[in-house]
Parts: sequence; structure tokens; C-alpha cells
Amino acid sequence: MKKQRPVNLDLQTVSFPLTAIVSILHRVSGVIMFFATGILMWLLAESLSSPMGFANVLDLMDSFLAKFIFWGILTALAYHLVVGVRHIIMDMGYGEEFETATTSAQVTVLMSVILSVLAGVWVW
Repeated sequence: MKKQRPVNLDLQTVSFPLTAIVSILHRVSGVIMFFATGILMWLLAESLSSPMGFANVLDLMDSFLAKFIFWGILTALAYHLVVGVRHIIMDMGYGEEFETATTSAQVTVLMSVILSVLAGVWVW
């Protein structure tokens, strides 16, 4: 018995809709936040260990790389929060049509960009 198998498995040639991209990035931001939790807990533990540890964390947070990582963590958190609210609203039965879902995906991307810029202003 022959089964029909997909012919094109090259994901670079597949055009994903915005709703799929937003959903995939929501999962990616969750993974980023999972690993960021370890970094943030290490920084907290170091800063609470002693006055010298607190000074070391302050010195570390003055570097461009640390600010960039912290901005990335805040951006992932904001994106995950905004898209999570969108998913909760859709789970309640609102905005499940493709046109409405695409519009809500556009709004969440716009809100995430705005929050990312605000996080950048706050960090720097």
C-alpha cells in the first residue's frame, strides 16, 4: 500500500502566515525566559552574597553586553506576555477567524516592538 508523502520538506521554501510566526516566536521567547531565569537568579544570589558581590554585579551591569542581555530578557518577557494574553483571549473563543487572528497578531507584534523600545530606553 503506497502512502502519499509530502514532496517538499524544505522549510525555507514554505511561507508561514504571521499567526504561525507569532506562535512559534512565543515558544522561543518562553525558552529564552527559561534560560534567563538562571542568569537572573545567579545575579541575585551574587548581589545578596555580600557587599562586594553587590558591587561586582553593579560593575557587571555597567557593561554594554550585560545591558544588551538584560534588554533581550526584558524584550522576551514583554513579547511572551503580550502574545500570551492574545492566546488566552483566543482560547476563550474570540478572534479565531483567520482575518481577526492576523489582525491580533499584527497588534501584538506592534505592542511588543513598542515595549521593546521602552525597555531599551529604560536599560540604557
